[in-house]
Amino acid sequence: MLIVKKFGGTSVADKERIFNVAKRCLEDYNKGNDVVVVLSAMGKHTDELIAQAKIINPNPSAREMDMLLSIGEQMSVAFMAMAFEAMDVPAVSLNAYQAKIHTTNEHGNAKITEIETERIREELAQRKIVIVTGFQGIAENNDITTLGRGGSDTTAVALAAALNADACEIFTDVDGVYTADPRKVPTARKLAEISYDDMLHMALNGAEVLHSRCVEIAKRFNIPLVVRSSMNRTEGTVVRNREAVA
Repeated sequence: MLIVKKFGGTSVADKERIFNVAKRCLEDYNKGNDVVVVLSAMGKHTDELIAQAKIINPNPSAREMDMLLSIGEQMSVAFMAMAFEAMDVPAVSLNAYQAKIHTTNEHGNAKITEIETERIREELAQRKIVIVTGFQGIAENNDITTLGRGGSDTTAVALAAALNADACEIFTDVDGVYTADPRKVPTARKLAEISYDDMLHMALNGAEVLHSRCVEIAKRFNIPLVVRSSMNRTEGTVVRNREAVA
């Protein structure tokens, strides 16, 4: 099997959590599966970079902000590759240019247009765990772009589609999709599964578990998603075709 796993910033916020993610990925790898990992920037690193930019220039250009913000994901994937190396596991980190993630030219809110998968497949063929930067791509003129809110989720689902992956898992700081925000509504109920259309409706109405663009890609290519927590082992929520939802 080929499995794409995406981990958000809180999941890789420090050394302990980075190794926790590495060990969870290693479980599937040791079963003989090919594993592609997509990472967000560590913790609040993106917010820190934005604040630092504002000190230099209160109104920086979108191009230079993309150049700056791409640092966060590159740190995450490099540290994760180092963690695997420390565990004697073959791994390689790839940024958007190396992974050939092509996008439109719109800085700050680019859309993925194509992913050339040759490099990733070559690395997987060597039994490496491939770690790819989320949230970023490369425009036609080779400028770095970022994908906007939920960009790492979008990267993961787009990679799953391009690689024809068998599974796509979205790890976050909540353990699934709820009927309401469980941090605000104590009576919110976790869903075992939900259709693409219902998830898209929730995303468009403010739910922050998955971004609408990510759900749209999953629906278009019929990629079942699993949303679960990286902090515990509870079953998550499956997002798939309405016909498959009980």
